Amino acid sequence: MLLDDLISQAKSINEIKMDEFVKYCPKKRVGIFGGTFDPIHNGHLAVVEFIREKYKLEKVIFIPSGNPPHKSGLLSSEQDRMNMVLLAAMRNSDFIVSDYELGSQGKTFTINTLRYLKDMLPSTELCFITGADAIVDIESWKNTKETFELATFIAATRPGISLLESQEKIEELREKYDATIHTLYVPALDISSTYIRNRLEKEKTIKYLLPNYVEQYIAFNKLYKKVGEGQDDQAE
Repeated sequence: MLLDDLISQAKSINEIKMDEFVKYCPKKRVGIFGGTFDPIHNGHLAVVEFIREKYKLEKVIFIPSGNPPHKSGLLSSEQDRMNMVLLAAMRNSDFIVSDYELGSQGKTFTINTLRYLKDMLPSTELCFITGADAIVDIESWKNTKETFELATFIAATRPGISLLESQEKIEELREKYDATIHTLYVPALDISSTYIRNRLEKEKTIKYLLPNYVEQYIAFNKLYKKVGEGQDDQAE
């Protein structure tokens, strides 16, 4: 099957999954997993599946970031990142992809995304999945108090990062905002998007680090190549 056909199939499958979810599962617990996904990889998928099972989440909605205020210098386009996430989620009936944050002219904020999802799913418990190292900086996010009111937080620590280092701040956030924050250690794959991009720049294999269809997409579109080999120079 040609790659364009696979992408079309992934989009159609995702639309069906989203429509069925909104129609039949309004009162379930749902995971929200945002990120730049530049690119999405097996580490992302393993973490989310582990959390989905542990916290009995009905579905997990992947939301590729549009123009996040805390990160700049994305190397691939919004459309490329969206397509890669669609391909990665296609074979898992519990993973849905939303393009809500894409196409925004200004900065995209988590609070706006949570408001949108709560309006769409008023009876659903939103469970926002993030890193334990990221949640300690949540007071720099827009509308922190309302963010905690709209969602339960699941703060996962990954290999190489101690949960104990974040625990004191998390307790402070629970007390200050009456926040519901679950913490856990995820025995996930120690993979990062940066590591994958660096390997691609050095023309090394990325096999088994990300889904096969995503690997094919990257190769076909010549993403993350050295400057002058298919991409303009961009700062990360």
